[in-house]
Amino acid sequence: MASQTKDKEAYQRLNYLYQAAHCVLSQTPENVELARFYCFTQRTIARRLVLRQDPSVKRQLCKKCCSLLIPGVTATTRQRRKNSKTRFTVVKCLSCGQSKTLLNNPDYCLWVDRPEAQMEQQKRPDPGPSLKKQLKDTKPDGSVSSKPSAELNTAST
Repeated sequence: MASQTKDKEAYQRLNYLYQAAHCVLSQTPENVELARFYCFTQRTIARRLVLRQDPSVKRQLCKKCCSLLIPGVTATTRQRRKNSKTRFTVVKCLSCGQSKTLLNNPDYCLWVDRPEAQMEQQKRPDPGPSLKKQLKDTKPDGSVSSKPSAELNTAST
C-alpha cells in the first residue's frame, strides 16, 4: 500500500514539472533553459524511480537535450509521405537539431487506449465446472432437472 502512495506522489511531481515547463514557455518563449531544466528534472526522477510516462508526454520531450517540443516555439513539425498510404510527422528540435519521426496513422490506437488494456475491463476467469454443469442441466422453461443430462439421454433411449 505504501508503494502505491509513493508512486502517486512521484507522478504528481512529474505532472507538476511538466506543467511548469509548459507554463514557463507560454509566458516567456525566450526562457527555454528553465523549461529544459524542468524537463530534465522530470526525466531524471522518472528514471530514478523507474516510472513509465504516458507516450504523449514522451513524444513532447527531446531525447537529446530534454527540451520541451512545442511546434513553432522550440520545434518544427513537417508532414512527410513515404508512399500513398504511410504518413509520418517529423519533429525537429530547434535547440539541438535532433529529429523524431512519428508514424501518422489516423486508424492507429495505442495499446494503452484500447479497452482490453484497462484493468477494470479485464474478463473474469471462467466459472468452475460445477456452474457450467448446472447451466447445462437447466430445462428450457428455467427449471433444473433432478437427473444429470447424461442420465436423461440414456433414459430416453
